Amino acid sequence: MADLSVMVLCGRSPRHLYVANRLCGAANVVAIVQEAGSHWTTKKVLKLLRPDNLWRKVWRWLRDRRRYTGGGEGKFFFGETGPRLARADLVTEVPHINHPDVVELARRLQPDVIAVFGTSLIRGPLLDMGLIGIMNLHGGLSPEYRGADCTFWALYNGEPEKVGCTLHFIDPGIDTGRLIAHVCPEVHAGDDELNLFWRSVRDSAEIYAEALARLAQGEPLGAQQPGKGKLYQVKDRRWHHERQVAEHLRKGLLRDVQLPKRVTWFNAGEKTA
Repeated sequence: MADLSVMVLCGRSPRHLYVANRLCGAANVVAIVQEAGSHWTTKKVLKLLRPDNLWRKVWRWLRDRRRYTGGGEGKFFFGETGPRLARADLVTEVPHINHPDVVELARRLQPDVIAVFGTSLIRGPLLDMGLIGIMNLHGGLSPEYRGADCTFWALYNGEPEKVGCTLHFIDPGIDTGRLIAHVCPEVHAGDDELNLFWRSVRDSAEIYAEALARLAQGEPLGAQQPGKGKLYQVKDRRWHHERQVAEHLRKGLLRDVQLPKRVTWFNAGEKTA
């Protein structure tokens, strides 16, 4: 299967564009579907307006504005050129990733692999698409760190060696599918959450591309996860957690840490510890 066809599903942040571009340079990408995040229903609006949910949303928006303003992520991944997709001609934009148009596009194109990064949770008939399967890049080391903000929680738990990303096949669970690779970035004194997360994603883009090449050569990638670990949700991260991580870093959590980049591959038939 030398000419592996790939359909990319991604978000619109610079990190998502960077990974999509790397995959376009490594495989025969036949479509790029971007989730716009503009799908609102009455149920979603009513849920958002609940006081507890509304406060969490406002706090996260304020926190992320403080973290992401200034174009830091764009500069990290694209330098001074500015974030952009190398194959904008392949883009289809949808309000949410489980939109019927995405399923219809996959049925029409019949890609060997659907490659995902930065979308909401995939559900329904899309789970059965892709002749080989659906791959996802998750920003934590599954199964121990599943869900949201896993770089943050690894630092909160005092485990900088467990900062990293997981490349895995998608199943109906949340980051529970068969493992393909763990990618842990370099960790140095002076790093913070965002730099570690971005470095993880940048390193993982190369492993994502390599995984597609290995699949094209017929390598049997993918090993069952040894358990379900812990699922971290967006709502779990509160202001007092933020203060504790900031204090850990101020007191030297990473002061004597010098970790190299580490990659672990998982092949079919292997048992994971």
